[in-house]
Amino acid sequence: MAIEMAIYKHQIHKGLQQEKQQLGAIINSMGCGVIVTDINTCIKIINPLAEALTGWRRKEAIGKELLEVFQLIDGDTEEKIDNLAAYAIRTGEIVRLPENSKLIAKDGRETSVGDTVAPVWNEDGKILGAVLVFQDISQRKKTEAELIRNAFYDSITGLANRILFKDRLTQALEHSKRRKNYRFSVLFLDLDGFKKINDKFGHGMGDKLLINISQRLKSSLRGGDTVARFGGDEFAILLEDIKDITYATNVAQRIQHNLETPFHINQHQIFITASIGIALNHESHEEAENVLDDADCAMYKAKQRGKAQYVVHSITQNAK
Repeated sequence: MAIEMAIYKHQIHKGLQQEKQQLGAIINSMGCGVIVTDINTCIKIINPLAEALTGWRRKEAIGKELLEVFQLIDGDTEEKIDNLAAYAIRTGEIVRLPENSKLIAKDGRETSVGDTVAPVWNEDGKILGAVLVFQDISQRKKTEAELIRNAFYDSITGLANRILFKDRLTQALEHSKRRKNYRFSVLFLDLDGFKKINDKFGHGMGDKLLINISQRLKSSLRGGDTVARFGGDEFAILLEDIKDITYATNVAQRIQHNLETPFHINQHQIFITASIGIALNHESHEEAENVLDDADCAMYKAKQRGKAQYVVHSITQNAK
């Protein structure tokens, strides 16, 4: 009987060892970082990829409290993120890493990471610890940022594009409907003689000129104002929360003054002006497009008057 019990225990021990080795092989071969903690969130297991991401070797990490090895901060606020393993153990819930999580490695490297933290249960339904599964999502974040930039920003000037401008204009209009004393204005700009410059010096020179003009436009505005390139040589500006139309006309004058200084590009001195149409929001504007159309209409009137002119749209024109 004693011999049989000894053989039985040996077989169980051997089986457990094999299961442990298989589990270790699986964890080590996973294509993401894995850290397993005990009930006190001290590290019991860390796989090679987790070692690489945290900068901590297995011998150094085993036994250490999780937050000493796995330090997370919010990528936007740079505030430390709480011990998610402790939360998972306390609540018994699976926790996703916050959207902008950044892992601070032992050497100070920052890596955008994502995935989950889950409690580890035994067969009796008792929580034994937590398992963290995480991966480097830096490339995904970079791709997402590029997609957003391509979707909402002009590729040449880096300014907002038509889509983003209309979205912000719509928000401003909705805001004005909730606050009767809220005023905003749209300026629509068309460069005078840009086509001739493009034809004479080529599109490369034209693109550089557009970049320089966009910088002067931004320098003419407040930090919270929006300037967008609508395509070609057309720009639109959204001035939010202004007192009256005087502020908008002052901005138009400032822009035209800033454009008086010639641009020096590729050893050429280039002079250019802009025709500007101005529209102030009014209760008759039901959609954002209505304000933009008024500014566009005023711009064409400015064009008819000659170069470097601005015209304020009169709301009475809509009634005619």
